Amino acid sequence: METESSMLQLGNFPVDKVNYDEIKDYFATFGLTPNQVKVFVYLGKTGPRLASDIAKAVDIPRSETYHLLTALQNKGIVSATFDHPIKFSIIPIQEAIHVLVSTETERLKKLKKSGPLLEEIWEKIPGFASESNDEQEEKFQVLQGGNQVNSKIFDMILNAKTECRILGSEKDMMKFYHANFFEALEERAIDYKILSPVSKKSKYIFENLDSTKIKKLCPAVKGNLCFLIKDDDEVLLFIKNSNGNNKEMRAICTNSETIIYSKSLLFDNYWSNEAVADSN
Repeated sequence: METESSMLQLGNFPVDKVNYDEIKDYFATFGLTPNQVKVFVYLGKTGPRLASDIAKAVDIPRSETYHLLTALQNKGIVSATFDHPIKFSIIPIQEAIHVLVSTETERLKKLKKSGPLLEEIWEKIPGFASESNDEQEEKFQVLQGGNQVNSKIFDMILNAKTECRILGSEKDMMKFYHANFFEALEERAIDYKILSPVSKKSKYIFENLDSTKIKKLCPAVKGNLCFLIKDDDEVLLFIKNSNGNNKEMRAICTNSETIIYSKSLLFDNYWSNEAVADSN
């Protein structure tokens, strides 16, 4: 029997909180805000509704609800009738997922194509020659929001010369899969290693990857640990947030030798231990 604390109420419609939080995390990878997800789930489980009914049910001001519905319509996953008053409904969930995946895929293709063009234009702008400095400065870059974080990860993968090492939770790997990071790894034809809990639920996301490059992470490792190391010259560390909001996703990227070395030691230690465990 579900306890009261494990249920979320959307109007008169009860939703299991664990399942809802998981759905919210998945949709966050496609750029949906928590309130957009709330509206989408409510419509998907109750059918066509007026904006006023939606606002009341999900406890969001009516003015904001109209903005949320417009944003979901622009994403192509919510439709509206020509009736008066207008009723809103979601498209079938299979179609909605296809639309979101296709949109994200096209966006990433455009980003890849725009890179060389932007670089070419940049070189045409004159500037002052900087003095050479043989000693590289240590730099820290704070990344805020899913777009910044995902773009930086793609940049690291596309610019890796030899290797990428990735450690993260099952939920992190799901996000990486839907963001096409694994596909980018395969296209680069570089060496890579992935450490993550692998269950029946997530096994499918690794099907197209080399199984020798993936090892099951020890369950004792906390789920809020996630980082990516590129060529031993750059590391990206995720700073976890409480609600999985894509806009609040945060990470730090640095070329600090000390931090890279410490994360490399941690990764290699887990990788070696898992190798011993697999052989037994």
